[in-house]
Amino acid sequence: MALRHAVLAALLDGEYSGYQLAKAFDIGVANFWHALPQQLYVELAKLEKEGLVAGRQVVQETRPNKRLFQVTDAGRAELEKFAAAVSKPSFIRDDLLVKVQVADRIGTASVIEQLQERASAAEAKIELLGKLLRQLRGDADEEEFLRRGERIGPYLTCLRGLAFEQEHRDWCRRIAAVLQERLSTHAEG
Repeated sequence: MALRHAVLAALLDGEYSGYQLAKAFDIGVANFWHALPQQLYVELAKLEKEGLVAGRQVVQETRPNKRLFQVTDAGRAELEKFAAAVSKPSFIRDDLLVKVQVADRIGTASVIEQLQERASAAEAKIELLGKLLRQLRGDADEEEFLRRGERIGPYLTCLRGLAFEQEHRDWCRRIAAVLQERLSTHAEG
């Protein structure tokens, strides 16, 4: 997947400025695609040049002018084409896993600390995602929303993000405990 498709997908929910798009990425799209705000601005310019998004200038009196972007028919066609293409299997690429891989050959205290920090970060993200899920479904319970909710895509990707963060938190806690136990055992021996 290219960043272009993630940007087009985010813009399906409305007309956004680059700043608003970055905020939308932080909350929803970041579950499956990470991008820095600078990357988003560059991608918006490319998409506009290719006619996949349309931008318009909004004059503001007390603030600098801003540009708002929305998906064009060509952009929707691009998303249709993307959705129809076969997806490649995903994979994990994480420097912390390399550190865990060599944990029995190096000092583990810093790896344990990093695992604990990751678990805490995942816990914070779990809370944020839970709040977002409740916000998306409103007064409906989850099963009702899944059957009849209007905009189901963001909810489904948020569920995947939640499951990922829960599993990641649990794994980090377990591996930190394993390494801590081994460190304690070796210190006693």
